[in-house]
Amino acid sequence: MLALRPSCECCGKALLPDARDAMICSFECTFCEACALSRLSNVCPNCGGGFQPRPIRPKAMLERRPASTDMHPAGVNEQQHRTFLDRYSTIEPSER
Repeated sequence: MLALRPSCECCGKALLPDARDAMICSFECTFCEACALSRLSNVCPNCGGGFQPRPIRPKAMLERRPASTDMHPAGVNEQQHRTFLDRYSTIEPSER
């Protein structure tokens, strides 16, 4: 089950459970759409994977399975991300 992390791991923007601009990688690293697609160029700075829109959990299910409140530190290691960009930016996420 997805944790539905509460904020962008790059800029710190709040991402409520029903946020339409929340993006995740296959490890559920969570970023806002602006950071994921523009600043990070669709390359996760933690694993090198691509991003997809995060599903929105139905409100009725949020009561039984609430979203995470665990904050992840905001900020990206630019040197590490540059390594991932150099390696993966020209390769489709499904081929990485």
